[in-house]
Parts: sequence; structure tokens; C-alpha cells
Amino acid sequence: MPTRPSPSDNATPLGDTPSGPAAPGHPPTALTPRSAPSPSDLAEPGEYDLVVVANRLPVDLTAAEDGSVSWKRSPGGLVTALAPVMEGADGAWVGWSGKADVEHDPFDASGIRCVPVTLTSDDVEQYYEGFSNDTLWPLYHDVIEAPSYHRQWWDAYRRVNHRFARAAAAAAAHGALVWVHDYQLQLVPAMLRTLRPDLRIGFFDHIPFPSLEIFSQLPWRTQIIEGLLGADVIGFQRAGDAANFLRVARRLTGHTVRSRVITVPGRSQRGAGDAKPATDRLAHVQAFPISIDSARFDALARRPEVQERAREIRNELGNPKVVMLGVDRLDYTKGIRHRIKAYGELLADGRIDVNDATLVQVASPSRENVDAYQQLREDVEGLVGRINGDYGEIGHSAINYMHHSYPPEEMAALYLAADVLLVTSLRDGMNLVAKEYVAARSDEKGVLVLSEFTGAADELGKGALLCNPHDIDGLKEILMRAAQMEPREMRRRMRRLRRVVMEHDVAAWARSFLNTLEAVPEPGSAAAAREVAAESLEGPDAETRTDAALLETARA
Repeated sequence: MPTRPSPSDNATPLGDTPSGPAAPGHPPTALTPRSAPSPSDLAEPGEYDLVVVANRLPVDLTAAEDGSVSWKRSPGGLVTALAPVMEGADGAWVGWSGKADVEHDPFDASGIRCVPVTLTSDDVEQYYEGFSNDTLWPLYHDVIEAPSYHRQWWDAYRRVNHRFARAAAAAAAHGALVWVHDYQLQLVPAMLRTLRPDLRIGFFDHIPFPSLEIFSQLPWRTQIIEGLLGADVIGFQRAGDAANFLRVARRLTGHTVRSRVITVPGRSQRGAGDAKPATDRLAHVQAFPISIDSARFDALARRPEVQERAREIRNELGNPKVVMLGVDRLDYTKGIRHRIKAYGELLADGRIDVNDATLVQVASPSRENVDAYQQLREDVEGLVGRINGDYGEIGHSAINYMHHSYPPEEMAALYLAADVLLVTSLRDGMNLVAKEYVAARSDEKGVLVLSEFTGAADELGKGALLCNPHDIDGLKEILMRAAQMEPREMRRRMRRLRRVVMEHDVAAWARSFLNTLEAVPEPGSAAAAREVAAESLEGPDAETRTDAALLETARA
């Protein structure tokens, strides 16, 4: 678990680690700390026109039985979306390999140039497990669990973000597009702007962005906002998240905010080439709801072997009339306890019978070194055990609980086997499981129960049954409605859901963001100056607007 320093600790950065030779397929080398070079050492342009910066590389290091190791493309949606774009645009991907205290030279894998950033064990403990996942994650998810604030973790976060920024600066060609991803790297845009003012920089936040009242609890709130404002385009999952950011940025920085645009005062900067004069620039804030590779899931679920496996799953469950399914990381934001409690109460009330219905809960392991996640697992597994003990019968479990992950083929079969998918998140940036379920149901069967606190609710709310997972009685009624839905209504709702999911896939999401970033005028150009001048002639500052107006402009 992450070390919890005393609040009085005022740790200083340990410095960065050297880069040395370690080709893919060869044993990585150990690291020793050294001092960080000055920013000017890394300000010269690289050679890649598109650079993606994310916490993890798009490939995983896998070991074969003979002991050899190789890089294999990760199955995530972000990789699926961006790989074709990067292959056709001379792109590079900056990220961590997932292994602490090892280093690798840049390498090519699956058609993508990979630029590894090295993290020490201390970095992983303090930057990743500590500040990212024990400070920012709970804060950004409405403080469902209390965040921890430690200056030593903050120092590590700054140190690692600077390392990512330097790697991106060294990889990017002059005037390149750089797309930074997620809450672990919120300081990178401003750091990169200082190193390379010639770049067009985008940032996408994959998780919710909190309200001003919640975000203001963060001791380093202004530094985070200033870090994000280094980007030209700042993207969020929901219009509400974008509106939250606009309000926070206006309040904490005093910058002019009009509609979806923030005017960022210029600073004299030195990067590649000569010093640039101080000029104002614009940061565009917008919602870009992410999606999945819809066609892939649709095709997967149509395979005869997957459909046969779905029938086998129902047989293994005892052929109940209704199969309800939950698929989540084991995370306190997912509302797993709430759905299990509601289901258990329906059994206790006699409204459902264990011979007729079952709940399948897939809870994949997540952040098992963090105390809150260890406690969550104990709570969930204890609750499942009590309900199965009270209501289970031989051959019929009330809840079938699995604490591991499944390959895509098995997931597609589970989606086909399930009559109802339960997404009861307490707070969720998007929730792609909901979209996967819809994409798999070309048979137009199945019911989606969806929390109103997910980003997916904005797009899928008219076809799903929306719920407030905090309202256990209301959730019970929605579960019963889903279990008893007439086939005609089920088909009508699923058709509506599929139209949205199949048309707005992850490739369309990536194109939308990159097209917006590419439309930003080149920094320092006459076009950029004209854009700033035109913005200054627009209507009143957002300080005079209502928050409802900010939400409306973010949604536009």
C-alpha cells in the first residue's frame, strides 16, 4: 500500500533516473536516481507529428514459456481508437511500461513508436498509488471515500509529470499535435508548453471533474488548473464536467471565460529556437464523450461459438428465467454494494425467487495495494456470502461472484446470456461496459439499467432504465421493471440504444478531438493572434453568466 508520510513531511524531489539500453526481448536494467536536467536540455524538436502521452504505453511486456519477453498490444479502447491514426500520421506514444525500476529504449511495436518513461518503485508508490489514486481519484469522484493529502506524494506527482513532459518534448516534431490523457498527467500540458511553445497541446480527462466546492479542498488546486490550462483543447466526458472546469478555472485563476473559451495570459517562454514574446492564447473547453469499438463487439457477439457459449452459461447457472449481470472493476465508485443490497432485499421480500433469477457479478481486481480497495473487497464478498447463505439452494446460487477478469470472447458471451445489465455507479466518467452490452445485443434483447451518475446516461438515458443507486427502494423497483419488461418495449429500447452506440464509436471520438485540436492556430502565428483578438470582442465575461449558462455552452 502507498506509504503515508506525516503531514509535516516536506519531501523534496529525488531526481530522475538515467536512460540506458534495454531492447525489447532483453532483460531490463536496474536504475539509480540522478538529478534532473534543465528544461532547455530537452527543448529541441523531435520527429513525430502526433504524440500521445498517457500513463501507460499501448503495449504490455509478456513473457513466454521459454523465458523470452515481447511486447503485445494492449486491448484497451484508447489503443484501439488511436492505433490506426498514429500508424498513418507518423505518431509516437509516451508512457510507462507498467514495470517499476526498469528502463527501455524507444522501440516499435504493433506499428506504433513507443517512448517509455521510467518509474521507480517510489514513483509508483507515491505518484501512482498515492497522489493519483488515493488523492485525485476519490476527490474527483465526489469524495465517496476520503482523499489523502500528503506533500511527499505531490512532490512525486510533479516530478513524474515533468519526466513525461520532457519525453514528449523530445519526441514531438516542430508544430506537432500532442494529446495528453487523464488525471495522472494534469501538470504535463503547462510543463510541455514551457518546454515547447510551438506545439498544439490537447488534454482529455477520462474521469469526472468535480464541482468547485469539492475541487477547492485540494491543497494544490491552483497548480492543477494552471497545469491543465497549458493545453489548447481540454476535453471532458460530460458537458457537466466541462462546466465544472470552466467555473473552477474562472474562480481560481481570474482568467476571462467566455462561452467555452478561457483566455490564458501569455508568458515569456523559451523553447525550441529563440525566445517567444509573451502573448495571450485561448484554451478551448468541450465535452467529447468517449465510446468503444462498436463494430468489433457486434461482430464478436455474432460468432456461432460465442452464442453457443452464452447458452452454456445459462445452463451452468441452472437455466433461470432472468439473469442479471454486473461487470465492474472492484472500485468503490461502481456502486457494487448498492446493487447487491437491492438484489438481496428483493430476495428477502419474496419478490424474486432464487430458482427463477440469479445475479452474476464480475468484479475484476483493482488497486489491491490501496487500503480502501482491500476493505471494499472484504465488504462485497461478505455481503455476497451472507445472501447466498440465506437464500441459495443446491444448484441455484442467489449471486454468482467472480473476482477476476475475462477475455473479450467470454465477456461477449456473458452479455448475450444476461437479460439485464446493471450499471449502478455512484460516479463514473462514462462507463464503457454499458456500451459494450448494447453493441453485443444485435438480437435487440436485453435491458440496460443505468445510473444517472454516469457519463453514459447523457447518451443512453432514453433507451436505458435510469436509476439513482443511493435510492435502494427505487433501485429495487427498477430491477423488477427490468426483469418483467415486455419483449416489445425491450426491443424498442434496445434499438434506440444501438443506434447511438453503433454510430458514435471510439474512432469517431478520436477524430472529433484531433480535428478540434488540429483546427487550433499554430502558436505565435498571426491566425492565433487574430483568434485572441476576436475572442476579446465577444460578449460579457462568464463571471456575469449563471452556472446554468456555462453548462448550456459546454453542452453545445
